[in-house]
Amino acid sequence: MAYRDRLAASRAQRGGQNVELTNITPGAIPASPSYPNGDLSDISAFLAEDTSIQEGIQQLKDNVARIAALRLRTLGAIDESVEADSNRIDALTNETRSLMQSLKGRIQRMESAPVRTDVQLRTGRINLLRTKFLEAIQDYQREEQEGRAKSKARVERQLKIVKPDATAEEVAAAVDGGGQQIFAQALTTSTRYGESRAAYREVQERQQELQKVETTLAELAQLFSEMAVLVEQQDVVINNVEKTAQDVTRDTEMALKNTDQAVVHARAYRKKRWICFFIIVFVIIVLAIVLGIVFGKK
Repeated sequence: MAYRDRLAASRAQRGGQNVELTNITPGAIPASPSYPNGDLSDISAFLAEDTSIQEGIQQLKDNVARIAALRLRTLGAIDESVEADSNRIDALTNETRSLMQSLKGRIQRMESAPVRTDVQLRTGRINLLRTKFLEAIQDYQREEQEGRAKSKARVERQLKIVKPDATAEEVAAAVDGGGQQIFAQALTTSTRYGESRAAYREVQERQQELQKVETTLAELAQLFSEMAVLVEQQDVVINNVEKTAQDVTRDTEMALKNTDQAVVHARAYRKKRWICFFIIVFVIIVLAIVLGIVFGKK
């Protein structure tokens, strides 16, 4: 009777959760590059791809929210619909994994695109994209860690149903995928056969879920590490580009200053040359007058 009461309560709870899930947008096909064959050195193509990637990052966050909602619903269920929700979580996890890899590749493509103009604008947009992407990955990591903790707590509660005096070692073994002997003994000796069997089935499901969560967490850690390395590498490139731009600006200013000085010197040279010319002309005129006077007296 107690088992049936719990089943009815669980279904009633699931009915309330279904209402909450109706507000969550279904998963979409991962966003693809706006300009798959476009030249990202063109600022229009670059900005269009920037907008598309931001939409993909928002989709990633929406997927994580849906995974969290579905996982919460499965934690409160003990009937056959858990399998259907678990399949939805698996499909959504695979979609999210593909989306993250796609976004990583597209951000890398933007970083490696030839830079001809608008260096500061491009650098700022790429930095913003990387920051938002890393934040989305961290949010996903937190959700998976919380899901892992809740699943472990659920396994412990189910184990306590069949063996209230279970030790910490036995709980840890059940969480890690063991505990079959404990449940086998409970199924043969317990007077609450139905509850024991349901608890054993749920523990098996939670153990599979925990394995999937651990796999996802490992992938997220690897992706986060790769992005962090790319950030460091890109920072070096950006610093070199900025230093080169500063050097070019400084050299241009020096060239303009030297040009101005050359113009001043050229004008002074021309002025002095004209002065010398007029002096020579004046000397010739004076000399001609003197010679004219001298020869005229003779």
